[in-house]
Amino acid sequence: MGVPISERLGKGNNEEFYRRMLENFASNLRVAAPGIIQEFNPVTQTVSVQVAIREKIIDPDMLQHWVEIPLLLDVPIIIPRAGGFALTLPVKPGDECLVIFADSCIDAWFSSGGVQNQIERRRHDLSDGFALLGVWSQPRTLQDYSMSSVQIRTDDGATRISMSPGEIDIVASVVKINGVPWRN
Repeated sequence: MGVPISERLGKGNNEEFYRRMLENFASNLRVAAPGIIQEFNPVTQTVSVQVAIREKIIDPDMLQHWVEIPLLLDVPIIIPRAGGFALTLPVKPGDECLVIFADSCIDAWFSSGGVQNQIERRRHDLSDGFALLGVWSQPRTLQDYSMSSVQIRTDDGATRISMSPGEIDIVASVVKINGVPWRN
């Protein structure tokens, strides 16, 4: 019997080499991960985030361990903002988020704005994350989710502003309206 062509060409070894190379590349590539906010800085509008998924590593003795990703520091938050308006949120420790990792180093852009050169040539790095607020796990789903109106509400729904076609409904223990009196 002859030797299979894949063995003669060393194809089996190349396949294993490339499989391990791609596995190593993928294990270091960051795209997005759920996180839990540990601290919020309202001045810089950044958070410290603990990634909520542990990673399995294999040590030199081929033993598997689950490890937490180190705390992500100074992560810019993402909130709805455009045209001179912003929807601010009272970010609290324990809030969940989705951390999205940028394609390249964000340091120069984040500190100076505008179009900037990269300070370092890195891709999808843990230090280049953005915290997208408003993502949550199943234990934190909202009760009485409205299917008929847009709402700005507290998690428990006890205080809310609801808007549906032709109607605005405000539910609160106190409603304050400030402004200049209207004159005709």
